Amino acid sequence: MKIREIEEKDNLLVEQLIRTCLKEFGADKPGTAWSDPDLGRLYSLYQQPGSTYWVAEEEGHIVAGCGIGPVATHQDVCELQKMYAAKEQRGTGIAEMLLHTALTFAGEHYKQCYLETLSNMHAANRFYQKQGFRQMDKPLNESEHYACDVWYIKNL
Repeated sequence: MKIREIEEKDNLLVEQLIRTCLKEFGADKPGTAWSDPDLGRLYSLYQQPGSTYWVAEEEGHIVAGCGIGPVATHQDVCELQKMYAAKEQRGTGIAEMLLHTALTFAGEHYKQCYLETLSNMHAANRFYQKQGFRQMDKPLNESEHYACDVWYIKNL
């Protein structure tokens, strides 16, 4: 398993991975990453300062990914974004490796890391709590992901 930064050639494969995961959890609807206009161009999106997207590659196939990006209204807070893993990769430790990579980067640029998810992603919620994220009562700010109903934050 290799973790590396996203390359332009990865855009379509990462979009397909994310859409497959969203369908699995019934999140193929407005208010989730499903309707993000930039979903097919993550490489360009994550070229901004304080932003990076990583992919996990196994035998030439992208099997997971996650990104860190700024939160516009909170200078010292980043957001863990678009963290998804192919079904057959869950439980293998790849999510922990990706998160460690992302939070190491985040700690160099920010003081806190925020994320939004769905309550029906039970394993993901347990994973975030195990990794030290604290659940919040409400979102940090208004977001295009209005269908998300669980929010977390972690001090870096």
